[in-house]
Amino acid sequence: MSTEPEPTETAEPGHPGDENAPESGPDAPEDGTDAPQGGAEAAEADDAAASDRSEAEAELAAQRIERERIERRKAEKTAPIESGNRLTGTAADLLAAVRAVEGGQKPASPVFSGPEPTPRRPAAEPVRRPQPTPPAPPAAPEGPAAPARETVEAVQAVLTEGGAPSTLAPQVAAALGEGAAGELRADPWQLLRVAGVRPEQADGFARALLGAECGPDDERRARAVTVWLLEQAALAGHTALEIPALTAALSRRSVPDPDAAVQSTIAEGDALAFQDALDTAAPARENEGEETEERPVRVLLGLERYALAEESLADGLARVINSVPKEDGSAAAWEQAVASAMPSAAELIGAVAGHGLVLHTGGEASRAEPAALVAAAHALGLRAYAAAHSPDGRRRFAALLADVTTSAVAGAVVTVAGLLSGAEGPGRDVDGALDLDLLVVLDAPQLDVEAAAVLAESLPDGARLVLSGDPGVLWSAGPGRVFADLLAARVCPQVASRTPDPGPLGELVSGIGIGELNQVEAPGKEVVIVPVRDAGEAVHRTVQLVADSVPRAIGVPAEQTQVITPGHGGAAGTRALNAALKERLNPGPGRFGGFDPGDRVVYSPTPGRGVPGRVVTADAAGLHLECGGAPVVVPKERVEQSVRHGWALTAHQAGGQRWPAAVVVLPGDAAQALSRPWVYTAFGRAERHLSVVHGVDQALAQAVTEVLAKPRTTRLPALLKAQVPAAG
Repeated sequence: MSTEPEPTETAEPGHPGDENAPESGPDAPEDGTDAPQGGAEAAEADDAAASDRSEAEAELAAQRIERERIERRKAEKTAPIESGNRLTGTAADLLAAVRAVEGGQKPASPVFSGPEPTPRRPAAEPVRRPQPTPPAPPAAPEGPAAPARETVEAVQAVLTEGGAPSTLAPQVAAALGEGAAGELRADPWQLLRVAGVRPEQADGFARALLGAECGPDDERRARAVTVWLLEQAALAGHTALEIPALTAALSRRSVPDPDAAVQSTIAEGDALAFQDALDTAAPARENEGEETEERPVRVLLGLERYALAEESLADGLARVINSVPKEDGSAAAWEQAVASAMPSAAELIGAVAGHGLVLHTGGEASRAEPAALVAAAHALGLRAYAAAHSPDGRRRFAALLADVTTSAVAGAVVTVAGLLSGAEGPGRDVDGALDLDLLVVLDAPQLDVEAAAVLAESLPDGARLVLSGDPGVLWSAGPGRVFADLLAARVCPQVASRTPDPGPLGELVSGIGIGELNQVEAPGKEVVIVPVRDAGEAVHRTVQLVADSVPRAIGVPAEQTQVITPGHGGAAGTRALNAALKERLNPGPGRFGGFDPGDRVVYSPTPGRGVPGRVVTADAAGLHLECGGAPVVVPKERVEQSVRHGWALTAHQAGGQRWPAAVVVLPGDAAQALSRPWVYTAFGRAERHLSVVHGVDQALAQAVTEVLAKPRTTRLPALLKAQVPAAG
């Protein structure tokens, strides 16, 4: 790899990397500066020169400032999409917290995400971490049915009485149902059911409503905080929590009796308790005349939603493992398919011939092996399909499939969301199962427990399932670690690809996967390191790389270069980088909720799933996008929650996709957010060229060698081993 100095450019005024940049949205200018600032500076300049001016000149200056203020007010009133950012004080803080996660992304203060990194300046733009939600059709912007107007109005009255923003009423009504107002008044801590609300904010709301009756020992508070902690755990990837971890977290949230809170939560049916054997491989021993020796167990508490999904997933996978694959040709035909396949794919085809569930691991180059499998299955007369997690993954796999088969396999490659919704693929048979014989799921580490459960439930009896992916990448954004759990459980055949990713990029990423950050020879500038001193320089150099250096030196245009950074907030997070990149690549007033035609965006039809796209136009119907070749219209009331600029993404958002060039930004304040899976995922998004904007010194090498994935508490391995004991 090389360090290549880039030509310097004059920094633009109002640099978007400034930490004082305000909240984004239709009321904020695109360059990241505070709108009233220009008027204030003009006023200060006028005051300083007042002694040299006549009264008439001072009056003209004052009129000019007033006209600027009037024009800004007019612009705010004509904005077609409201941001809801005109509240102040506690109500504004509460609304900001809700907006921070209503798009499904990381909450302001994660509870179960491990040690806290060095505090970073919070970004004003909402930080939206994907929440665990089942996949939905990619072109279905409509959300759930809106609550009745009367219900919303009644909730608004209660919120106003408690000092909370009335704009939260639709979310509260959707979460609590028809009697939301009465339920909220009787139990103000139910406000925690709204994503983004924190216990201290709900406590303030409860004090305003209950007065002297409000106290930290209130049983209602204890139950609500317990459920809230379980939701935070799900955002961190856990499907359940061990009781000691939960009671410790309750103590930190000022719950006087954590054990009683847990028991009350279970008694009210707000969560479910489980006992999982820690060693299911060794049966309990029973000696004559002696009591049976009990297995060691762990006691966990989980929300019903994720507990049932994990149990359903275990049941579905056990059914696939234990069932006899459908009769689809003679053994001789399968043997012939194995013999005629390239060596790297033969082992996979042979494993699939005799098993219902097979796990396939490998990097980007190993995708040729499941492509050969799908082609061979079609040649045997099977209805075989491959499902990717993004339109880009679908496109890339379809190209591979076209290379290994001479017959057109129309529609054999789909997206997971499109397959489950019926918009793509074979549809469902009379029993409601997917009408197929073999399903290959690509980028399997992205499967969270809910999506995986829906897939397993949808498979017909006798169908084969292949989960294929790279175990070194980041786990799913939603709860669970399905692929890693299955690999650990060893309940089915596992085929490890021996096909290495080629070139300097493949060598670099492969080394990271085993904990080594190697220097690689990159004669074609496949890997370039760009050192920076601070976050402001990181933003400036990133814009320079995308807009000038990479197109000129590598030949990859800006629209095919993806910027990846550790987080949304901070002076070099996605918000700051997207503002700077928009200013350089597609400047405009952002009249459509901060967007202009031509903007690169990420559209989230449901929390937890992002689809890259481009803004086409906007009208009364909403924001018109082009996503994966399909038109999408996002209603204006959902733009703020589900659309964000997409020149810069996090590694989780970029998972399952590849670009000709990638620029990975590592600002100094992100050092503690780095881990081996993060670096492996981010660096692996580049096909031809990788630029690393490097400001973390030795923290990068330390992350690769020492910082592994944060553990997640899940039940899937124990559930599977209990149902498939012979396959262990």
